[in-house]
Amino acid sequence: MNDEQIKKIIDGTYDDSRENTLRSMLGEFYNRKMFSVVILVWIWAIIFIAGAVYSGIQFFNTDLPREQIVYAVVFICCFQGVGLIKVFAWQMIHKNSIKREVKRLELRIAELSETIKNK
Repeated sequence: MNDEQIKKIIDGTYDDSRENTLRSMLGEFYNRKMFSVVILVWIWAIIFIAGAVYSGIQFFNTDLPREQIVYAVVFICCFQGVGLIKVFAWQMIHKNSIKREVKRLELRIAELSETIKNK
């Protein structure tokens, strides 16, 4: 958050309806500061999806029940991993909005302390 946005928030002219859109959150996630996290998320997602596809194919290619159980368990674990990666990415997306809200609270507290000092 830059100084211009902070001044707009204090003045009450800041339009916060644009910052909570999915497009703005994804834009904040796919920026230079979050590049390493994005790469980590995509690598693990691809690994889990590849594992799920491989185990799904092997499940139908084998005739032994013991191997089918193993491939079914690997398939389920890989899909759970994909879900875990999605939740991690979603939390990282929301981290920026939480930081912004904390900054707003800090500004309001500073504003209130100034009004108390002036009285």
